[in-house]
Amino acid sequence: MPASRKDRFGLIGIGAGFSLQFRVAAMRRVSLPCDADDVAISCLIVDDNEYFLHAAQVLLEREGLVVMGVTSTSDDAVGQVETLHPDVVLVDIFLGEESGMDLAQRLSETYAGDRLTVILISTHSEQDVAGLIASSLADGFLPKAGLSAAAIRNVVEANGR
Repeated sequence: MPASRKDRFGLIGIGAGFSLQFRVAAMRRVSLPCDADDVAISCLIVDDNEYFLHAAQVLLEREGLVVMGVTSTSDDAVGQVETLHPDVVLVDIFLGEESGMDLAQRLSETYAGDRLTVILISTHSEQDVAGLIASSLADGFLPKAGLSAAAIRNVVEANGR
């Protein structure tokens, strides 16, 4: 018996008053229509907050990006980059017990010259983490509140990819 719409969807919250429906069933790659000028960009999201991972995945897929994977650990992120070859890796600066800065550095050094774009993300504003951003080899920074497919495309284009 197929699951009802209510059974297939869940409700999550991020911050005060923000909610978003997300698909609970197994994740599937979905082809979304896009403008002829849009280039399909694939990404991997690395964050220690499972609710943010789900919300960001839904948001970015709805906006036309292909989310190839989500993870909360550096080792898994490196493995997924090696296996999946995403165009972009979004890395939370404060990655729980691990350092997102170290992961961004590792990815930037390992894939220097490749088409991989490493973007730092944080709940903190750019001003709050300016020193960390400046000391990083990452290609850009986006506050989580401003995360969107358009913002990611802007960082990718600004880096000539």
